[in-house]
Amino acid sequence: MRMISFSQFLSMNSTTIITATVQHLYLALGSELIGCLIAIPFGIWLTRREKLADYVLAATGSIQTIPSLALLGFVLPLLGIGPLPAMVVLVLYSLLPVIRNTYTGIRNVNPVYIEAGTGVGMNSRQLLWMVKFPLALPIIMAGVRISTVYLISWATLAAFIGAGGLGDLIITGIQTADANFIIAGTVPTAVLAIGAGWILGKVEMFLTPRGSQLVPDEGR
Repeated sequence: MRMISFSQFLSMNSTTIITATVQHLYLALGSELIGCLIAIPFGIWLTRREKLADYVLAATGSIQTIPSLALLGFVLPLLGIGPLPAMVVLVLYSLLPVIRNTYTGIRNVNPVYIEAGTGVGMNSRQLLWMVKFPLALPIIMAGVRISTVYLISWATLAAFIGAGGLGDLIITGIQTADANFIIAGTVPTAVLAIGAGWILGKVEMFLTPRGSQLVPDEGR
């Protein structure tokens, strides 16, 4: 069978590609949002429990070492197929960068600013939300940026458990030896990852105040 040109392929499959892209964004960005809603408050909570933080960061870091296909295979008997198990796995993968950066950013706020806040009568809650969190926000956003780029890439594997997304096109291309499907899946995935990294990088730069607001970790 003669291969059609990529332009012809696009005209014939544009709706399928758009649908897969929307599904991919739903999986990746939805999982990232849920992960942030869990990881940021948890990272803040850990700043008051330094000894526990080492164990938690080690535990979440160990999740990153598990191959994504293996983790998908683990949740498959528990949650079945479809978007739910895929998003559970993606949320787990999103936690480490955000928890780590939230914890590190708040712990390393320059003590000068904390002393100044204390000096004007702020309590611990006010110091957190009016001093520490705003100054740590660029570091937190760096974790969100890294996590988001990872999830957009990893979401392609969700197609193996029937969750849809651009991975469907890649798998179809491999099964049918059709390069058009592979290109239609890989190029949008790369563009989405690069675009998300660029946009969140700009947000991170916008949130970064002039001057150094953090102090070195010093082995904490």
